[in-house]
Amino acid sequence: MADYRTIQAEALTSAVRAIVKAGGSSDREAELVSTNLVEANLKGHDSHGVGMIPRYVQSVTNGGLAVNQHVKIVLDTGPLLTLDGLTGYGQVIGHEAMELAAERAKRNGVCLVGLSNAHHIGRIGHWAEQCIDHGLVSIHFVNVISRPIVAPWGGSDARHGTNPFCVGIPRRGKEPIVLDFATSRIAQGKTRVAHNKGVELEPGTIIDNEGKPTVSPRYTVIPPYGAILPFGEHKGSGLALVCEILGGALSGGQVVKGPSDGKHNVLNGMLSIVIDPGKLGTGENLAREVESFVAWHTASPPGPGVDKVKIAGEPERETKKKRLAEGIPVDPTTWQEILEAGKKFGLDQAAIEKIVG
Repeated sequence: MADYRTIQAEALTSAVRAIVKAGGSSDREAELVSTNLVEANLKGHDSHGVGMIPRYVQSVTNGGLAVNQHVKIVLDTGPLLTLDGLTGYGQVIGHEAMELAAERAKRNGVCLVGLSNAHHIGRIGHWAEQCIDHGLVSIHFVNVISRPIVAPWGGSDARHGTNPFCVGIPRRGKEPIVLDFATSRIAQGKTRVAHNKGVELEPGTIIDNEGKPTVSPRYTVIPPYGAILPFGEHKGSGLALVCEILGGALSGGQVVKGPSDGKHNVLNGMLSIVIDPGKLGTGENLAREVESFVAWHTASPPGPGVDKVKIAGEPERETKKKRLAEGIPVDPTTWQEILEAGKKFGLDQAAIEKIVG
């Protein structure tokens, strides 16, 4: 990693905040976007981190991302919320949507919220963690309206997005359970990161433009395009199908219907179920039984090459601790793309370099 530059989280947040503000965003919006992206980097999900800024800048420039938008309430019956993101920054829209959902879940015991037309809402675990901060369990189904990038099981070209699935479960006095994964073998952004690093992907991860196996990440980054394969064969593909319909259609939004329009915009739809265990009358039972199962689960003797059995969310927390101490590694290609993005918003390279030191 000799060519990487390592940037402290606070400095990287300041640099991204400056770029977003230069694009016309309010202080609050710039803060929510920058802290969200850097948090993804801290937790090891560089695919959803600051490397997204060039795409965001491009989307603002071509009108696919509207600055300073707020979530629009389309329907509110208390336990049921239908929301429109108005193509605003997903970091703002997602935050506002989850705050609305949390308030109603605490009042009514549950909130089912359909969110449509949000620009890229980033790492879905972020929204589960927001619900956890309110003591709530949450389940999220997400679809992606952009250039199709994932092949269905048995198919030979891309037909949908990475369609994430996520569950968050709070634990009393202990770190929560956060299950968050793309239904593709890897997230699309991870192929971009690999391409920028100049490294190959694991065999069985993607196919090329002719539907043949390849290890070159270029087939998901530059034309001619191939596709990422689903995780878990037919199981991951089936879950992706469900995420597309629940996150896209039931939420009140749209589903992928054909090839991309050629723009680099990313819209997300998300169907979330937010539950207050206390209102359900099972809060004490949940707290007790979670600890019983976590203890049993993690007591399994580690297999070869494994230090210990972990719970979902634990690897991210370990990475965050390490990166807060040592800094966040940013590859040179990604950093150059970020500098170029800032330039498009009138922020010169020297100004950004000065911020990160």
